Amino acid sequence: MTDEVFEVAPVAHVIGGRREATDDHWGTEAIIRIDDRRFTVKSVQGLEEFSHLEIVFRFRLTNPTDLGFGGSSARDNPTWPEVGIFAHRDMPRINWLGVSRARLLRVDGLDLHVAELDAVDGTPVLDIKPWFAQCGPRGEIRQARWSTEMLDNHS
Repeated sequence: MTDEVFEVAPVAHVIGGRREATDDHWGTEAIIRIDDRRFTVKSVQGLEEFSHLEIVFRFRLTNPTDLGFGGSSARDNPTWPEVGIFAHRDMPRINWLGVSRARLLRVDGLDLHVAELDAVDGTPVLDIKPWFAQCGPRGEIRQARWSTEMLDNHS
């Protein structure tokens, strides 16, 4: 397998909302401000008909030397099992990519007002997609018990 390198440029940035990368409390509102040097309002035409967006972004408040290739317990909780990086949704990933589903509140020009976005102020947004229910998981959903415990009181 050969290493491939990809160059990507942000299409937008997160404005407002959370200032610190925390595991919980995503309920705040923020704006995803689309780059008006490259995009016009035609790029968001029809988006207001969707309730949720899928946002691909680059984590920006992480230590680049803190890569989680080995196993670790979620949130350093010793009662949960050690699992590998691909069984987590943590920030320390080799490409620093995150994916979040946000609730779309309204579209105002190139400003997308959202809630429940798992990204902080200033985060570069790499892509924005409307959430299609038919693109969600099919069949029975299964997940690790520790992840359910971790997110039961998540807000």
